[in-house]
Amino acid sequence: MIQKILIANRGEIALRIVRACRELGIKTLAVYSEADVQSLHVQLADEAICIGGPRSADSYLRADRIISAAEIADVDAIHPGYGFLSENAKFAEQCESCNIKFIGPKSKSIKMMGDKSVAKDTVKKAGVPIVPGSDGPVESEADAVKIARKIGYPVIIKAVAGGGGRGMRIAHNDVSFAKEYHVACGEAEKAFGNGAVYIEKYIEKPRHIEFQILGDSHGKIIHLGERDCSVQRRHQKLIEESPSPFLNSDLRKKMGKAAIRAAEAAEYENAGTIEFLVDAKGNYYFIEMNTRIQVEHPVTEECTGIDLIKQQIHIANGEKLAFDQGDIKFEKHAIECRINAEDPARNFAPSPGTIGLYYAPGGHGVRVDSHAYSGYTIPSHYDSMIGKLICFGPTRKVALERAYRALSEYLIRGIKTTIPLHKAIMADPVFIEGKATTAYMEDFLGRTATDLFS
Repeated sequence: MIQKILIANRGEIALRIVRACRELGIKTLAVYSEADVQSLHVQLADEAICIGGPRSADSYLRADRIISAAEIADVDAIHPGYGFLSENAKFAEQCESCNIKFIGPKSKSIKMMGDKSVAKDTVKKAGVPIVPGSDGPVESEADAVKIARKIGYPVIIKAVAGGGGRGMRIAHNDVSFAKEYHVACGEAEKAFGNGAVYIEKYIEKPRHIEFQILGDSHGKIIHLGERDCSVQRRHQKLIEESPSPFLNSDLRKKMGKAAIRAAEAAEYENAGTIEFLVDAKGNYYFIEMNTRIQVEHPVTEECTGIDLIKQQIHIANGEKLAFDQGDIKFEKHAIECRINAEDPARNFAPSPGTIGLYYAPGGHGVRVDSHAYSGYTIPSHYDSMIGKLICFGPTRKVALERAYRALSEYLIRGIKTTIPLHKAIMADPVFIEGKATTAYMEDFLGRTATDLFS
């Protein structure tokens, strides 16, 4: 049984894992960079070990140092959180070879679903709809153009090893394709060390809807409903909610079954997410699987009452899921706003620095997951997200009202944040009516005065 866990991450997700472990009576070891010595997870974990300099490449991406810390502290398991090494199959293999439980899927599942072309082929064989596109990576620009013409413009060029919107470009004709193809390959090589790309039909103004999956080591896989992640900027999610205001009960049931088939095809264990694009007619297409816990997992937790981090640990312990699909009840609506240290009025420029005043909202139906506090210095070396505001209630209307109220109370001084942006969105008629697609933010920013963000 797991008695001690190393948390191979930082920020709010590391703190989230510390709290879940404490409730389970499990000891925790925080590993941290020199830039994160002030972080709350370092202060609240049972033990802490510095593993390197401020850059991720010198600390949180150093698998050798993390494994060494695990062996020194004699931990039973490693929880990778999200980002960093969470979807690194080699790291999962290293944990397995060192007899340390990796709290996530088996390395073979990470490999299978981490290569997007392999993932598409895998789920296609399981009868899950996929976006029309190339059969794997394209060999050359000439081959790519032929495929694009066959599919029909517009098309999207995607990095095989991609994520976070990097190595992703849209082309509307042969001329723009030539330029965007080379840009995408260059971005992919720089970001992932792999310049391979594949081509897909570009679905215009779709919904981005994902299903939360849990699978145990005994063959049971269930889903915990969907999250609508359509409000994005440059392919980075800003707001997530569950249930989706777009899906009806029949479409939700079909997509849930498809998500389970996709996870079964990957022989999946632990928590994961099946992501779909859904067009205006309700046609849905698999785009990828995230083989880790998601940033937006609290939305699902508040809708179902199930603690996903604890479930990850139970599954890693070899325990059976304690519930069946029919036991999952969706009795609330939840909305999450990502609070980033960015200045929306300056094209979302990062805003690192020291927080002077920090006051988090509270009250009924409000949850804040954050590692920030008064006097905390936000490093410039990492992702700009410093917290998540999750508001929930019996209906979407109540959740929206609580989100607007909570954002009005959320005070962070000394830096710029996305709080004013989220507050403006919560009052926007298009969002209130549940009509936001992946094109929403471009439209919203185009018609909204920048003084709303000041």
